[in-house]
Amino acid sequence: MANFVPKSSSSRQGVSQGITIAASSTASTAFGSQTFQVLLSTTTACNFRIGDGTPTAVATDTYLPPNFPLYFTVTPGQKVAVIGTTGTLSVTEIS
Repeated sequence: MANFVPKSSSSRQGVSQGITIAASSTASTAFGSQTFQVLLSTTTACNFRIGDGTPTAVATDTYLPPNFPLYFTVTPGQKVAVIGTTGTLSVTEIS
């Protein structure tokens, strides 16, 4: 008798970029044409905003705690902007 183990949902990892977190907003490059989800992880607490064009993050935007990777739904061509103290925001495109 075979034992079936449920598989975890997974996606393909795409382009990754590191964005320097600073006291003023810094934006990523535009997400690829097949990117509908991103994985965000940071070395320090920060606030971020995902949007069209070149978004500007402010201190009241969504909070991302350090070392706690989270997935977010995006639209191809959007960007993420980040603001906070010195650190790095890792952005991995998922398709």
